[in-house]
Amino acid sequence: MKSDLGSLPTTSPFSLTRSLRRIRHEYSPKTLALWAGLWLVFLAFLFYPIAFMLKGAVIYEGQFTLDFFKLLLRDPQLADALKGSFGLALTSTALTLALAVPIAYAMVRYRLPFKSVLNVLLLVPMISPPFVSAIAVRKLLARFGPINQLLISLGLVDPTNPPSWLDYPFWGIVVLQVLHFLPIAYLNCVAALSRIDRSLEEAAQSLGASGFRLFRTVTLPLMTPGLFAAGSLVFILAFTDLGTPLVFNYTRVVAVQIFHRVEQALEDPTGYAMVLLVMALSVAVFWVSKRWAERWQVQTIPRAAGETGERILPLPLTVLITASILLVTFFAILPNIAVLLNALADRWFMTILPDRWTLRYFHQLLVYPLAATSIRNSLLYSLASALLDILLGLAIAYIVVRRKAPLPHWLDGAAMLPLAIPGIVVAFGYVGAFANTPLDPRQNPVLLLIIAYAIRRLPYMVRACYAGLQQVSESLEEASLNLGASPFWTFVKVTLPQIVPHLIAGGIMAFAFAMLEVSDSLILAFDQRYFPITKAIYALSNRLEGGVQMASAMGVLGMLVLAISMAISTRLMGRRMGEVFRM
Repeated sequence: MKSDLGSLPTTSPFSLTRSLRRIRHEYSPKTLALWAGLWLVFLAFLFYPIAFMLKGAVIYEGQFTLDFFKLLLRDPQLADALKGSFGLALTSTALTLALAVPIAYAMVRYRLPFKSVLNVLLLVPMISPPFVSAIAVRKLLARFGPINQLLISLGLVDPTNPPSWLDYPFWGIVVLQVLHFLPIAYLNCVAALSRIDRSLEEAAQSLGASGFRLFRTVTLPLMTPGLFAAGSLVFILAFTDLGTPLVFNYTRVVAVQIFHRVEQALEDPTGYAMVLLVMALSVAVFWVSKRWAERWQVQTIPRAAGETGERILPLPLTVLITASILLVTFFAILPNIAVLLNALADRWFMTILPDRWTLRYFHQLLVYPLAATSIRNSLLYSLASALLDILLGLAIAYIVVRRKAPLPHWLDGAAMLPLAIPGIVVAFGYVGAFANTPLDPRQNPVLLLIIAYAIRRLPYMVRACYAGLQQVSESLEEASLNLGASPFWTFVKVTLPQIVPHLIAGGIMAFAFAMLEVSDSLILAFDQRYFPITKAIYALSNRLEGGVQMASAMGVLGMLVLAISMAISTRLMGRRMGEVFRM
């Protein structure tokens, strides 16, 4: 039988490689059209609102002016708010890192019992925004609330004159922010420690370094880029946190000042100036963090398969470390427990725990118009935004990872920018930029809420897609192209099936976090008919009769959705889950 080998082209391996590279780097019209469409999305819903606010802040009656910024700088109320926001963010960041670093080090470097359980418990605070937890924590900290009742029973305070904890809202906000942001910092620290080449630490040990000296002189400097990135992210989140200060009636922060100026967004240009000032500070922190991390990032050697690098400690020390982590996790999940108790309490007055229980507040979620409507609205908004995130994130990740269009790093930067631009900035910009248009949120905020949710969570979706695409060998795609498949069908038949778990994980996370988005919901939803869950929670928390309990019941529902979502996503992505929350 005559062989068909002679009919094959006699192309050298080197020329074939060059051909494949050329094919890979050629920009097809369809890909360029997709690339242009992505940039149009960013221009319309990210850069245009910012440009609109900038124009409103520096152009008055057709003339360029900086008077509105000067007014802000001379405003004692804003100066006090800036001081309060900086103090809050710095304190929360420092305390969060002080907890996250030793916990991450212990979890990565030591063999501890129940490590998988501890990992789950450490992520529990993420299932509820501090805004929701704050509603229940106010109940705990009331003058004759459960905390004081416990202290009275222990004989630690005067039962006739218990302390008024709510007179110090600053520290209440700090505690809630620290407990909520701890998982994000922890995941970043774990990722930083996992990337460190253990041979560097072993070399230092052979030279006599050990214990805290080894950590201080070798480990800590190597993980500093990741640590700085975690700190920057926590700082931005704490600096721009809106919901928690609102619940505590703490007005000495910039986010609350911006919220109170939403109604006058079109009439008062100082609001634009204030928002731009916050954005400039957040972007500056983000940019410095990224540049510093990229400059000092150490190239490490991957750990061998099956090698954990965990050290076995003496039993007393193992018990001490495990107990300490459990204690921290208990306090971290205490606000979540408080939300649940508040939702189930039929009577909870001057007792440590409720003395009567009920499920009627959960039943009211189905029959009370505001609650039922907001749940339905959030499901619609979140599902639509998650689908939009999947489409955008997949397209961006594919173009960036595979270099299928010009300036991929610029596109990546635009996709990551929502990490630096706070939600209150985007939402405030939407109110002004789309006023008196078909997208005016005062008339119907549905489309803008969906887009705002999608833009806010897009970085996490893109990260999830990155993680998936980086595991797909380009040689498989090249083989498909060589066999005659078009780039589109190569992507559909070869690439897409291998990254489906990451798409599902990212989509689920985008959906869940959209359900509990705070800033966009509070600012963009004006009409009660369009309230999402978080806006309804805020509205109900201000009702006297059963409002707090119903708000807590809605918070429990949101926590349940997010907990299930995180469990599924973690199952699908495994150890790469931490990459989603990396800056």
